[in-house]
Amino acid sequence: MKSIVILISGRGSNMEAIVGAGLPAKVAAVISNRADAAGLKFAAQSGIPAKVVDEREHASRGAFDAALEAAIERHSPDLVALAGFMRILGGDLVRHYSGRMVNIHPSLLPAFPGLHTHRRALQEGVKLHGCTVHFVTPQVDHGPIIAQAAIPVHPRDTEATLAARVLHQEHRVYPLAIRWFVEGRLAVENGMVRVDESGARQGLLVGE
Repeated sequence: MKSIVILISGRGSNMEAIVGAGLPAKVAAVISNRADAAGLKFAAQSGIPAKVVDEREHASRGAFDAALEAAIERHSPDLVALAGFMRILGGDLVRHYSGRMVNIHPSLLPAFPGLHTHRRALQEGVKLHGCTVHFVTPQVDHGPIIAQAAIPVHPRDTEATLAARVLHQEHRVYPLAIRWFVEGRLAVENGMVRVDESGARQGLLVGE
């Protein structure tokens, strides 16, 4: 059975979705860069080893990355899943987990990388918005796209209502993409992700 280490910074709702999805994989640990991350309590209550690698206790990005890598490697995971992990990782660490680290971003990448995605989507007047699961590369919020979930933007949407509806889709698509990984159904070819035929039609989920 493959193993997963999940990285969080806050409440960890995507972590909860992964844990509750009944995947054919073991969540070996949850690691946070913040001691006050609410998701650590859920991990502990679920019997999942929880660890804090506090970014404030390290003088440089390199020192933090080294400590984080050491914490991850204690569990020898097949996959590292970033679930609301609000820290930019250095290139060496990302390259170490090339093809084995995934992230979920609250926009239809390559549109709206970075922060405040829902606000920017409303300001730009887009008609479709959503979220993207992708392999992590040194370029922030880029990397081969595994799956996306899209929703229409309603005329009366606010940043809060749009964020809530996108989050619902995140909880659907992230466990699905991780399932494909642990089942060995993903391949990266020329910078693009290929899902075997049984899952290809689900590469884009559509919500309301």
